[in-house]
Amino acid sequence: MSRSRKHTPITGNVGAWDRSEKKDKRKANRRLRARQRSAVKKGVEVLPALREVSNVYSFMKDGKHYVSGGWRRKAMRK
Repeated sequence: MSRSRKHTPITGNVGAWDRSEKKDKRKANRRLRARQRSAVKKGVEVLPALREVSNVYSFMKDGKHYVSGGWRRKAMRK
């Protein structure tokens, strides 16, 4: 695996210290499940969707971009 590398030079715009949004996604899904449980207890027929509960634009990472130039070699590492 020492020679493995990414195939496309696309990387995240990091506003966070992590490379992924795992913590944000876990928090959003926990909030969704809590709201769905309370809706089921109330007897609501239409359950809330993930997009209604969380906003992906409030996550720590700020999207992705194509890397070119001098940073390309560093961005291709895993």
